Amino acid sequence: MSSTAETIQSNPVSKADSAWSLWLRQIAAIMRLEVKRNFFGKRAVLIYLLALMPIGLLSLMAIIPPGYAWADFTQYPARFSLIYNALILRTVIFFGCAWIFMNLFRGDIVDRSLHYYFLAAVRREVLLAGKYLSGLVTSMILFTTVTVVSMFLLFFPHFPSASTRFFLDGAGIGQLFTYAVITMLACVGYGAFFMVVGLFFRNPIIPALALYGWEWINFLLPPLLKKISVIHYLNSLVPVPLSEGPFAVVAEPTPAWISIPGLLIVTVLVLIVAGSRIRRMEIRYGSD
Repeated sequence: MSSTAETIQSNPVSKADSAWSLWLRQIAAIMRLEVKRNFFGKRAVLIYLLALMPIGLLSLMAIIPPGYAWADFTQYPARFSLIYNALILRTVIFFGCAWIFMNLFRGDIVDRSLHYYFLAAVRREVLLAGKYLSGLVTSMILFTTVTVVSMFLLFFPHFPSASTRFFLDGAGIGQLFTYAVITMLACVGYGAFFMVVGLFFRNPIIPALALYGWEWINFLLPPLLKKISVIHYLNSLVPVPLSEGPFAVVAEPTPAWISIPGLLIVTVLVLIVAGSRIRRMEIRYGSD
């Protein structure tokens, strides 16, 4: 036993490997605990209600026969792109990620339970990573499912044969995969921003609404300012682009080989800011 300890002490590489192994196990343990809370905790009800919005709407449309304007199957890819952009991406995913990620730390402060994590023998950066990954797992599973189910609910009820050909022999599977990737990237980007909001602000609603407004007016912004937003990079990946209207400021979409790495790099930078914040964070339950 003593010889093993002496070997580890004399070998910095072994000590580093041992530390990384410990941190990874701690991250996995925190993630498992937080995922369970995210899916089955008392705050999960709002997430499920948000997720049911597009599914409920499209289920109702599946029951009611479409009118003349919906009789052209060739318009359905553009229609889903509109539904995805306005309802799923800008509303369900945005506010869903806001609720999930802002409550990762803010919820513990409100419940007066964050000190249990801070008293444990866990580095705060490890705690941050475990909680962020738990939010990613929760949001990706939930909102990717919403995206896939919503697309099927739009296409198949009234045009089963044409939809089968579209998905098996046409562009359907490729478009569905792209929308799923956009959904996951939205969870990555919005999740990091909202976790930082939850760490820095006692009342995160105001900055969340400010970010929501910024994302919605993105089409009116000059090209340079457009790129200071998550929605610009996500819209650049949409397989069926939509017109932003007569008042939109035209800007070239950012190519995927720039959009995806760019969004990931910004996310890493935001998480570094979050790590810096949590290292200096002090708990004052009385002020919340």
